[in-house]
Amino acid sequence: MSKLDEKKIVQDQKFAASMLEALVCPLTHSLLEYNSDTQELISRKASLAFPIRDGIPIMLVDAARSIDKD
Repeated sequence: MSKLDEKKIVQDQKFAASMLEALVCPLTHSLLEYNSDTQELISRKASLAFPIRDGIPIMLVDAARSIDKD
């Protein structure tokens, strides 16, 4: 893994942590999980995945995709 890849991982982790402290699911008001692979914020309670586009979370239920409950 290159230094650039490591730096991106650290930046992603810091970004995710600060985002997760400030945001909740707009439907259920529950906590969110960050998926760095898909660039989405996941609401397990609502079974929705909210996209992150150009670093901006799109917290609209209409913009979210439905996910399977685990």
